[in-house]
Amino acid sequence: MDYTKQIKEIGRGAKGARALSRDDAQALFGDMLDGRVPPLQLGAIVLAMRIKSESLEELLGFKAAIDARLTHIEAPPGPRTVVLPTYNGARRRPNLMPLLAMMLAREGVPVLIHGHFDFDSRADPFALLAALELPLADSAAHAGELLAHGRIACIQVAKLSPGLDTLLSLRPQLGVRNSAHSMTKMIDPLPGRSVRVVPVTHPEYLDKMSQFLRLDGGHSMLLRGTEGEAYANPARRPALTGFFDGIEKVLCEADDSAAALTQPEAGIDAAANAALIREMLAGRLPLPAPLRAQFDACRELAGC
Repeated sequence: MDYTKQIKEIGRGAKGARALSRDDAQALFGDMLDGRVPPLQLGAIVLAMRIKSESLEELLGFKAAIDARLTHIEAPPGPRTVVLPTYNGARRRPNLMPLLAMMLAREGVPVLIHGHFDFDSRADPFALLAALELPLADSAAHAGELLAHGRIACIQVAKLSPGLDTLLSLRPQLGVRNSAHSMTKMIDPLPGRSVRVVPVTHPEYLDKMSQFLRLDGGHSMLLRGTEGEAYANPARRPALTGFFDGIEKVLCEADDSAAALTQPEAGIDAAANAALIREMLAGRLPLPAPLRAQFDACRELAGC
């Protein structure tokens, strides 16, 4: 198939481009996930979409294409499973996403961590998870077993969606992220039994993501992430917005009074970061108030 028509639609720059319909976006992204688009045209499509920015209808179409191909994980009984994406890693400050996961699991809330990592300038989140001895599943079925028995599982997104993983792997070749980096944070491997935590890096995307989550349904939390990771900034609490089957609810207001909050001090290497998290879990260091607020909000969304 030739994709010249689609490239002409979306490739006319931020002001001249036209958005695809939801159906056309679903068909195009499905072909991208299935590896049907020739490499040259694939590169043109992802760069054009990055310059244009995805419309709401395109996001919904992309998500439908992912849903049709995503491998599901069996959800354990009890509270909904909190789904935490990890695709960025630490840059300047310790990554406290695993702290949130371990706090929830300790209270009986199952947690699935999924991700992909290929940055040279950041600390690998999977090395941190390994340092904390959190189990890495080798399949979706294995992840389901880990959730049932230990309440926490980590998995590479390649095990759930090889096509998404391939699109994510274009970043080192092209030098910039693409639509897959936004979409992968919104995948739902446990439909109807999950709480997706959706971090947004740039505040201007919060409104679009809010519209998306209202229409996409399910239970989810939207927040401005910390260095791209799915945890509340320990020095400045972001607004935490919940979605209960598409119904929006403010779970926690933003608090910019950074002077009153403590920023944890530790290195970003796996050993130092893991040691910090263990000290907090053991009560020898205080839990940052924004993380406690996010923990409470996750439990509410999970049905605790």
